[in-house]
Amino acid sequence: MNLTTKQQHLFDYLQKRLAQTGKTPSLRQVAADLGVSHNAVAQLFGQLEKKGIIERTGRYSRTVRLVPPDQKKPATPRGRELPIIGQITAGLPMYAQQEWDGSVVVDDRMFHGENLFCLRIMGDSMCEAGILDGDLVICEPRQYAEDGEIVAVLIQNEEATVKRFYRGQDCLELHPANRHYQVVRYRFNELLVQGKVVGVIRGENALFSQ
Repeated sequence: MNLTTKQQHLFDYLQKRLAQTGKTPSLRQVAADLGVSHNAVAQLFGQLEKKGIIERTGRYSRTVRLVPPDQKKPATPRGRELPIIGQITAGLPMYAQQEWDGSVVVDDRMFHGENLFCLRIMGDSMCEAGILDGDLVICEPRQYAEDGEIVAVLIQNEEATVKRFYRGQDCLELHPANRHYQVVRYRFNELLVQGKVVGVIRGENALFSQ
């Protein structure tokens, strides 16, 4: 069950008490029997419940049911809804679109950032990085980028694109991930980073991009 020594001690105690009386002992009784504090017992109950070893029901969750290992339910993925903000090119830059274009639900165990948003890709300039035409890229809002990161950028406040970012000596470089496209260089005041790409959704599958 992958329990700590204290958790296993409490579980064994509950098994014995429930077998003897058929009733759940109070926290006060458990604390007295085990020689620990009331708070420690409450924390252990919470830990066992989180691990799926017990289930608590009834008023104030006072009724405890032990869950045999073969009856443990698989964890249910928790979803979060992310907005799709228009389309963005992965070829030549296109005019930036800010309209809401629906939403998508992702597993929040995979994507933890705040205020994440999605962009739909048009074009194939990032295909060698696993970002294909029609994919949704999941972005973490950012106004800066590190060398080598794949980011969504706004060009001259009009055009938006997804590329790999590099900082040159006297310019900013956007690198495609397709040998048929060339690196494009811009002055520092021509680019505004909008977000870092943290994942890709293709069909019903969510993938990490890097």
